[in-house]
Amino acid sequence: MLSARLSIDPGTSIGAVPRRLFGTFVEHMGRSVYEGIYEPTHPDARPDGFRADVLALVQELGATTVRYPGGNFVSGYRWEDGVGPRETRPVRLDAAWHSVETNQVGLHEFADWAREARLELMYAVNLGTRGIAEAADVLEYANHPAGTALAERRRTNGAEEPFGIRLWCLGNEVDGPWQIGHKTADEYGRLAAETARLMKFVDPGVELVAAGSSNAEMPTFGEWERTVLRHTVGLVDHLSLHAYYEESDGDAASFLASGTALDRYIEQVAAIIDEAGAGPGSEHPVGISVDEWNVWYQRRWNEIDKPVVMNGDWPEHPRLIEDAYSVTDAVVVGSLLVSLLRHSDRVTMANLAQLVNVIAPIRSEPGGPAWRQSTFFPFQRAAALAYGRVVAPVVEVPSIRTAVHGEAPLVDAVATVRDDGGIVLFVTNRSLDQEVALEVALGHVVGGAGSTGRASALQLVSAETLCTPPGGDRHTVNDAGAQPVGMTDLRGVSLDGALLTATLPALSWSVVVLAPSGAPISEEKLDV
Repeated sequence: MLSARLSIDPGTSIGAVPRRLFGTFVEHMGRSVYEGIYEPTHPDARPDGFRADVLALVQELGATTVRYPGGNFVSGYRWEDGVGPRETRPVRLDAAWHSVETNQVGLHEFADWAREARLELMYAVNLGTRGIAEAADVLEYANHPAGTALAERRRTNGAEEPFGIRLWCLGNEVDGPWQIGHKTADEYGRLAAETARLMKFVDPGVELVAAGSSNAEMPTFGEWERTVLRHTVGLVDHLSLHAYYEESDGDAASFLASGTALDRYIEQVAAIIDEAGAGPGSEHPVGISVDEWNVWYQRRWNEIDKPVVMNGDWPEHPRLIEDAYSVTDAVVVGSLLVSLLRHSDRVTMANLAQLVNVIAPIRSEPGGPAWRQSTFFPFQRAAALAYGRVVAPVVEVPSIRTAVHGEAPLVDAVATVRDDGGIVLFVTNRSLDQEVALEVALGHVVGGAGSTGRASALQLVSAETLCTPPGGDRHTVNDAGAQPVGMTDLRGVSLDGALLTATLPALSWSVVVLAPSGAPISEEKLDV
């Protein structure tokens, strides 16, 4: 059995856990909205047409924000189409996903649903086919209390009080030639700056996200960020970063080390922000918004699904990129969460893309069941348990060699420490076939990490792992018929004073919760 040793010192705190780190994303594409969250004919549909069973799973997932309505979709979207009486809303072609958009769900319906789902709404404006005036208009419509034509239109349409949307994305992936309204960095930077200026005139309290690179492999990556920041520093609050990963040609080792690629990507963008004079401590700091991230099998989309969709008829809500996620995918998602937490000093928010059906932790069938995919579990546990301050453990572990990322640590981990000294440890075993004997030294924590500064012993609250289920393999998935993949008890766990030991299964993502002895355990923060 392989072995690994970690040491946790709260004095090396990276920063507070940003609660917006656990955001998600709903785009008008495929079956994300229609037959996903909204299906009026479903047996579990509520009077408003939204599925109660899906809403319950969304609430259980525990996400904190939701980006809407796109994505590529937003670059051709007219926000006015989605407000007013449903029977008068126009049906449009959606060129981004070669679909028909009925506009039966729009700003009012989605904002009400997001509020019930306990999600802060993050709204994206169209800077593809539209521009400055339309962005200011939707902001005024959404946020101005009363007395103007747009505010009164909102009230006539049923929302007396403003929606109060604070987070706004200035377009989406404008660097990509696939994007409706694709622009150069200078073209987009100037448009984003002028749009940001007017939006902050209308509502000075908004937070704005400028579009960064669509991925780290873009030929314009780096120069795009520098140019956009040259135009927008002092006007925007966040710069976006999109990152998707997949297993290619059976190279599981490289896939499992995807978190190292995300680490480098975040650190490169952070360095560019620092070059622009907008790093932490500056007058107008710019955070990193990882507002699209996930495992996504893009090769399948580009080579198989996309040609069929793009060359066919114009369907309503076709099945698009409904990836079925395996044990391996869930472990990678867990490791990417570790990476995001480890960079909580620079990553101000993040959005798992997407929420339902489309590369999502939740799947549903029309007229049928909804269920948790394997990736649901690491996200749910992290969102429920990661509070307080982030600590990067000192790690003594073997390395694994990967074809794509070079050397990567066999075990990857991060911890969060609450004010009372309680600890939550998130840890990944990247080995496909070997267990790891884990030791975690907690001496510094036991010696006084609590807000009182007094030493306190710890108690083991829970220890869980996601790994290959009995009778399954690393490709096992959950589907409408059976859900074999989930969290199970982590075996071989013991706490002896300041030393925690556990046996990490091969190919696993685990979470261990510790609390001060005798301290009450908050159900809100520790309910798993």
